[in-house]
Order: sequence, then C-alpha cells, then structure tokens
Amino acid sequence: MTLRKLDTRTIVVASHNAGKIAEIADLIGSLGFSAKSAAELKFEEPDETGTTFEENAAIKALASAKASGLPALSDDSGLVVDALDGAPGVYTANWAEREDGTRDFYMAMEKVEKALADRGAVTAEQRTARFVSVLCLAWPDGHTEFFRGEVEGHVVWPPRGTKGFGYDPVFQPEGYDVTFGEMSSEEKHGWKPGEAKALSHRARAFKLFVETCLEA
Repeated sequence: MTLRKLDTRTIVVASHNAGKIAEIADLIGSLGFSAKSAAELKFEEPDETGTTFEENAAIKALASAKASGLPALSDDSGLVVDALDGAPGVYTANWAEREDGTRDFYMAMEKVEKALADRGAVTAEQRTARFVSVLCLAWPDGHTEFFRGEVEGHVVWPPRGTKGFGYDPVFQPEGYDVTFGEMSSEEKHGWKPGEAKALSHRARAFKLFVETCLEA
C-alpha cells in the first residue's frame, strides 16, 4: 500500500491539550506549516473510545479533518509501565481526571507511584516504562496514516522538574540522569529534519511523519 503524501502545508492540529499543541507547534514550526488547533477552532472534543493509541489518534484526527475540510494531525500518547501490565497506557489522561472533569497530573503521578509501591517495585529495573506517541494524519475523505514513536526509561519518585507536562517529571529516559520534567523543550523534543536521532516519543513519531509523508 503506498503511503499518501501531504501536499499542503495548512493543517489542523487535532488537540485540545495545550502542552501537546505547543510541542507539535515547535516540531512543525521549522517546516513552514500554518496550523491551527482544534481548540482554537472551537471544535468539539470527540470521545476517545478506542482501546489502542492508534484508534484514539484516528478518532481525533478524523473529527478535525471532517470538521475543517483540511488534513489534520493528532497525537495519542501515554505512559506504559511494565510492572503495571502496561497501565496507565491509553488511559493515561483518565488517571488524571478529577470528579469535576479537570485534570490533575500530580494526582495521576501519585496513583502510578502507589500502584508501583503496592507491587513492591522499588528499583529502576522494576520500574521500567516507555512513553508511546502515535501520530495520525487524517484527510477529510477518511484516509489515515500512522506514525509511532517510543522512548524507553523508568519511573522515578518523587517527581523532578517543572518543565514539560503530564507525567514528564517522573519519567527518566534511558541513558539520561534527568527526567523529561527537568529538560528544556529543545533537549526533550528538539528535532530538525536531517538529524539522525530524536529523543522524545513525540519527536520520534514526528521524525517518521516528516521522512515518509513530506519527503517525496
């Protein structure tokens, strides 16, 4: 099956998550894209009813592509902890939800820590995890392309650093002695076309998107 190329530089970022929108804006900024987010366009946030990152990414991208008539790029991502059988995984954001519908990621990080403690996971080797990001590019006609990025690491406690968003302060990527929460945005997801490596899960997925969908 041939991969469909993106022949426009005007897209919608299918997200209502400010942190995610900022990261995607950083990543696409150097490529000459003009992008508006689903939040800015006041699109309704679709229910993420999928059981995989791919399904949820497609739900979001297709909703924005159909509402705007433009190609839409979405990201569904999460923290996958081995000792918790892959949780929180696709339910990463749900773990942060309060009863009033707001999200509290410190509470979510505490839940992960408590679940690890309950399983006696105290050493770095027992607390291995990965961040997964699946980007979906969807067109108004319903066509989709997927790009998956993963970064291995482990869960630390207590949280360290105030940069990034979500679970960044408790995730220490392999080969580093700092968490994503302690890294500048440039260190975490700074990637430019032509560079061999990207660090964050989102930057790795984005690298695939650029190399396959944009470079004809």
